[in-house]
Amino acid sequence: MLLGVIADDFTGATDIAGFLVANGMKTIQLNGVPQEAVPVEADAVVISLKSRSCPVDEAVAQSVSALKWLQAKGCQQFYFKYCSTFDSTPEGNIGPVTDALLDALDEAFTIICPSLPVNGRTVYQGHLFVQGDLLSESGMRNHPVTPMKDANLMRLMDAQATGKTGLVSYREIELGADNVAARFAELKQQGCRYAVVDTLNDQHLAAIGEACRHLTLITGGSGLAAGIAQNWSESLSDQSDAMQAGQPVSGHTVILSGSCSVMTNRQVAAYQPQAPHFALDVKRCLSESNYVDVVFDWVASHLGGKLAPMVYATAEPEMLHAIQAEFGAQASSQAVEQFFHQLVQRLQQHGVTNFIVAGGETSGVVTQSLKVKGFHIGPQIAPGVPWVKAIDQPLSLALKSGNFGDEQFFTTAQGYIHD
Repeated sequence: MLLGVIADDFTGATDIAGFLVANGMKTIQLNGVPQEAVPVEADAVVISLKSRSCPVDEAVAQSVSALKWLQAKGCQQFYFKYCSTFDSTPEGNIGPVTDALLDALDEAFTIICPSLPVNGRTVYQGHLFVQGDLLSESGMRNHPVTPMKDANLMRLMDAQATGKTGLVSYREIELGADNVAARFAELKQQGCRYAVVDTLNDQHLAAIGEACRHLTLITGGSGLAAGIAQNWSESLSDQSDAMQAGQPVSGHTVILSGSCSVMTNRQVAAYQPQAPHFALDVKRCLSESNYVDVVFDWVASHLGGKLAPMVYATAEPEMLHAIQAEFGAQASSQAVEQFFHQLVQRLQQHGVTNFIVAGGETSGVVTQSLKVKGFHIGPQIAPGVPWVKAIDQPLSLALKSGNFGDEQFFTTAQGYIHD
């Protein structure tokens, strides 16, 4: 094993795994730290956790446990993967987890690189932008769990972590990989524990990736994965069948959407005129124990059509705020998660084999409910969103982070399903 990735949610894990496969690394994704022997024959292993928004101490414990498992497998380099919108609170979890991983590896320096230019995530003078808007002025300012009110990555790290944060500006990155590596060394000598790297395009990512060749720990979004994979190119075997292992096959398909992101709202709206759709009632999730039976019966009656039926808890910010005000943010979120947990188990028993899921938290719930131990990574539906196939049962999933994909994502995803 060459590269070990510790991802803080399920969609983030499939996101980076897809980029690794696309760039020549045979990759397996595992759901959580294996508690039993798992055969691993891969260049890279991605361990997906549910640590993005849990209490800090839990996130740290999960991440260090994943690191120890990867170390025991002889892994040579490590990557802490978080969202390209740096989803976190003022207390963490990105900063504390980064500190814990550095300490466990006895390392004193790493980089902060959430950028994913192909999806509009760029960093300029240390500030994170989303589709040209500052992070703090994007739809992420209304995120129900981790509202992002500051776009300055250096301030965010200084608030969350214990060390000092420096900057590698875009001018320095444009001078090439050797100059970037020299700047890393300079910041480390100055006592910086973390280096935020400006990134405006894929050429910047390539230079940063090459400069990270000798770093034991790297942290960032999925964008840097291509450059990291290139560093290992001479050690890779034939990858011609890597994507085929994760190709979805024909079977009953269902769409489940729990994300309230701007793009997912648009995707849900675009899909509604095309296919059967069912909007969840959060109040009924909270108050009616048989509500899952009602929705299951509806889904079962719409299986086998030209396009898959969609069940969604997706809502515009105004409606979301009203729901949270009435029922409480935590209670409403947990009710929806518990509902999806029960629904997917019923659907699996009914013979549904393909699930298209929108939202990191929802994807985590669905994957855990299906008891999938790990995935083969298949073709990318959109940048950062591959189809994946379970290594231990006949199930295929497309796990989409909230703002990824275009408006026709749900329809496009079904186009990859073949006999």
